[in-house]
Amino acid sequence: MNFGNVGLAELVHPRQPDMEAKVKDPAQEIKRLQRCINDLVSLLALPALWKSKEPSQIVHTLFDVLIRMLRLDFAYGRFKDPTGSGFLQIVRISDSSELNVSQREIGKTMNDLFGGDGQKPFSPIRSKFGDQDISLFAVPLGLEREIGIIVVGCERDGFPVDVESLLLGVAANQVAIGLQEAHLLNEQRRVANELDQRVAQRTLELANANEELRKEIGERKKIEDRLRESEASLAQAQYLSRTGSFSWKVANDEIAWSEQLYRIFDFEPGTPVTIERINSRVHPDDLAAMIERVARARGSGGAFEYEHRLLMPDGSVKYLMAIAQGHPSAEGKLGYMGAVQDVTQRRSSEEALAKARSELANVARMTSLGVLTASIAHEVNQPLSGIITNASTCLRMLSADPPNVEGACETARRTIRDGHRASDVVTRLRTLYSKKEPALESMDLNETVREVMALLWTEIQKHRVTLRQEFAEDLPAALGDRIQLQQVILNLIRNAADAMSAVDDRPRELLVRTERADGNRVRLSVRDSGVGITPQAADKIFEAFYTTKTDGMGIGLSVSRSIIEAHRGRLWATRNDGPGTTFSFTIPCGAEGAADVENHFNAEERKADAA
Repeated sequence: MNFGNVGLAELVHPRQPDMEAKVKDPAQEIKRLQRCINDLVSLLALPALWKSKEPSQIVHTLFDVLIRMLRLDFAYGRFKDPTGSGFLQIVRISDSSELNVSQREIGKTMNDLFGGDGQKPFSPIRSKFGDQDISLFAVPLGLEREIGIIVVGCERDGFPVDVESLLLGVAANQVAIGLQEAHLLNEQRRVANELDQRVAQRTLELANANEELRKEIGERKKIEDRLRESEASLAQAQYLSRTGSFSWKVANDEIAWSEQLYRIFDFEPGTPVTIERINSRVHPDDLAAMIERVARARGSGGAFEYEHRLLMPDGSVKYLMAIAQGHPSAEGKLGYMGAVQDVTQRRSSEEALAKARSELANVARMTSLGVLTASIAHEVNQPLSGIITNASTCLRMLSADPPNVEGACETARRTIRDGHRASDVVTRLRTLYSKKEPALESMDLNETVREVMALLWTEIQKHRVTLRQEFAEDLPAALGDRIQLQQVILNLIRNAADAMSAVDDRPRELLVRTERADGNRVRLSVRDSGVGITPQAADKIFEAFYTTKTDGMGIGLSVSRSIIEAHRGRLWATRNDGPGTTFSFTIPCGAEGAADVENHFNAEERKADAA
């Protein structure tokens, strides 16, 4: 099957002019990789939806997926009729397409372009449909186009790009296998039904006359010919799906293989197959397990399924998936019927996906490192400013005549408090990003908020803000890291006060509210009457380094969201009906919620230890 000129390695690592271009926008690259991986997974999942479906249903389902996934204007298919009476044509036009042409016109044009010459190249072309130029791209079905062809049309210039060619190749491979299996299933059903009818009819007529018997023999000969054709179709299906079948008589180790299984093991077709010869191809690291499985199979008589590797003479490695079911023979002796599929390509795809996930995780770690560095500077700035201010005040009080010893002692105590606060911030931020065990404790959210409000009282007064609080009296305790949650509350209140610094035409009111929330959770809300946020900013304010402040770093809300999510909670912002914005977060509470948080932190710690 033709997969175009691009492989999955190029999908994960697309060609770019230089290394600098690769890392200019890692977020966009991550999204692009995620979309591509999701599209591949969607296409690979289609065969599960096609079981027992007619060929036309398979094609219509595929066309709907491709039109939506690749934003096509139409999709056309020309397929070999399973009855052998010619070809079937199917046309699907996108509901959003502006093409002013009918399905009949599209079918005629496609038949003229691709229906006659089986050797015609399948490079992208541009063709006129009505008053629009459409890019056409054809994908053959089958190694020699024996199944048919798919042609897709899109008005976008440059269609298809490499990734789209890859997706179309994967889709063509999937639908070719699906159509072949559907045709084979229909043929098997038809032949089986016809066989039953013929046998029943001829059996009833057997006693009437020898002439009728000769006719029955002739009919049976025709049926046998059809069965041989069906076996040929089955062999073709096994070739396309890289699946071989086998039988094994345990008593005398007599083994029969299909033609495809000889291809998989690279043995000369028709040569005798023994357990020892099979083991000669098994990878040395899997040989002991294979011998053990064979020994168990000799005595169990049940079903078994396993995966193992082959080490080929050229040094390459194949991955095989085998499944078999035991059954007694007419003599009561144990035997097995089974199938073996070459899943090497699937394993390669899985390894490529794993590599992509690893690279995504590495990008996330690098991003977190940048956030950590800026966060420490941002979050420690406030307590350091307090230390400097208190130290200066202490010096003035001691320099007074007479010295204000009591005031100096108080400012010294504040200096010590701010120093501990700065130390706690650094310690907790390092704990958050290094995934070490947090300082979990059962805490009263109301009391936690009050401590933060006391720390920010001077700053709130400086902004001439009227602070109101509405605390629920029956609020249950929650398990969490007090310092981390106070850091979130501090960020939200400080941001609310900053948002009202330019407001002069209305009161600067700030409301802090705690309450119960659905799902055994508690909620904290910080509502301001500031300038508010735009719908565009609402989608970005929690991204690292995005800020609406002239002197902001865009770190506080990003870190706050990380902390809340680490507590199995959610942080969000909503625009008020009037002026301003409300920031809210919920975290679990009670014994069940606390256990959930603790289990999550323990799981993260185990991941960090494993890494």
